[in-house]
Amino acid sequence: MGFIFGVVLGILVGLAIIVAFVRAENSRSARRSQLATTIAAFARMSVDDSRKLLPAQFYPSWVVFSSRQKFNWLNSHLTKIWPYVNEAASELIKTSVEPILEEYRPTVLAALKFSKFTLGSVAPQFTGVSIIEDDGDGITMELEMQWDGNPSIILDIKTLIGVALPVQVKNIGFTGVFRLIFKPLVEEFPGFGAVCYSLRQKKKLDFTLKVIGGDISTIPGLYDAIEGAIRDAVEDSITWPVRKIVPILPGDYSDLELKPVGILEVKLVQAKELTNKDIIGKSDPYAVLYIRPLRNRTKKSKTINNDLNPIWNEHFEFIVEDASTQHLYVKVYDNEGLQASELIGCADLKLSELQPGKVKDVWLKLLKDLEIQRDNKNRGQVHLELLYCPYGTENSFTNPFSPSYSMTSLEKVIKSSTNGVESNGNENEAAQKKKEVIIRGVLSVTVISAEDLPAVDFMGKSDPFVVLTLKKAETKNKTRVVNNSLNPVWNQTFDFVVEDGLHDMLLVEVYDHDTFGKDYMGRVILTLTRVILEGEYKERFELDGAKSGYLNLHLKWMPQSIYRDS
Repeated sequence: MGFIFGVVLGILVGLAIIVAFVRAENSRSARRSQLATTIAAFARMSVDDSRKLLPAQFYPSWVVFSSRQKFNWLNSHLTKIWPYVNEAASELIKTSVEPILEEYRPTVLAALKFSKFTLGSVAPQFTGVSIIEDDGDGITMELEMQWDGNPSIILDIKTLIGVALPVQVKNIGFTGVFRLIFKPLVEEFPGFGAVCYSLRQKKKLDFTLKVIGGDISTIPGLYDAIEGAIRDAVEDSITWPVRKIVPILPGDYSDLELKPVGILEVKLVQAKELTNKDIIGKSDPYAVLYIRPLRNRTKKSKTINNDLNPIWNEHFEFIVEDASTQHLYVKVYDNEGLQASELIGCADLKLSELQPGKVKDVWLKLLKDLEIQRDNKNRGQVHLELLYCPYGTENSFTNPFSPSYSMTSLEKVIKSSTNGVESNGNENEAAQKKKEVIIRGVLSVTVISAEDLPAVDFMGKSDPFVVLTLKKAETKNKTRVVNNSLNPVWNQTFDFVVEDGLHDMLLVEVYDHDTFGKDYMGRVILTLTRVILEGEYKERFELDGAKSGYLNLHLKWMPQSIYRDS
């Protein structure tokens, strides 16, 4: 009996303990849930929210809920010592910046030097700092700086026609983020071997130019030329990925230097619907392309006179140093002869949007200003074909134009002239081993039909025919005329012998036949890149320069051979 009583008592006690434990756990879980909710609410709080909870006398000035810390103490001390910094730094900056300005000096100027340079009485203000660790090998500090300065900067310029003018730089307003990289970390004092500094981000750069004792606008294009040179110097001489290295301890820091990492191949195909800048006639457009605006790295196309829909069909090659951050910039100008050219529009493309080894066909909308993109005016579009090829990736993808060659660019193949051994990725070695790739073959074009062509004749019809031109080879073919039709069917095939497929293009123009000649209706412009890559394709193309209309084409490529010449 006692045994049974003990068992029952034990069960009851056990059940009581279990119930108590469960209730305790539920209560604990509820408290943890409430605590998590409270912490989440605190995490969403801003500094202003916290100040509403805490009276000013209880709110410490050093409490900031942000990864970017503020340091008013540095700004206060910098303000105190700024007169001495100004005196010591002004001459150093002047002698350092003058060679940079000369490097970016616009061609309309014969000389560009400082006659006076002082930083003024207003010290810059640091508005935030953040720390980024670099996998244990270095530390990156990013300082956000703001400067609404009153410097005294006077440039002595001399134009090509011999006019000398003193130009004052006024009302400077600058906001940006400077990057300091302390690398490599070492055991010796001060704990790092070198410091790299760079302008990681330029948020704002405003300034005005004024000719002392005159008006800068009296010389057309001068203001834009000087302003562009200053902006280019700031953008490229110190803006990331460009960086300056200051050795602290003896050592080899060549691995920190900016180095080429690949080649960008650009085919400037055409532009369309450009804004007309001329009062009489049409603009004479040319394009300027660059990744970095250095004079020896900037490419300029030929000028197409009196044409708002120019066809350039030109190829350029650019060195890439950081594909993750760099852009390709395109600026289209109207050539004004002896006067400064007028900007029609500009565009840019992030290199990070390109897939290595893959040709990208793009149309870029032209804007008035890349920094202020609130521009709805139609300034035209520019058509590019792009291919990015990193160094050292020759074996990771094959030449799309021939499976027997390793691909390094759209036009170049790296091969040893003796044994066919591929480059190891060294750009100097690659430059010595470049061989021209000339793709020859037969292009077969079938002009199938057209749809919804505009009516040109008085009777509401047209008598359309098509003219096909291989632009570089200057080979032409023409279809028959289809009378009284806005939806003609031709189904005619033409073969073109192509001597250089990568640099040629096909111009397909539609005309209306007339007793006294012909009337232009529209056109389609095609590079041969796609048909060489795919071998064959059929597509419906919209007619450029026409109110309406489509053209149905079938293209086929029959390769003959690839020739390599030194």
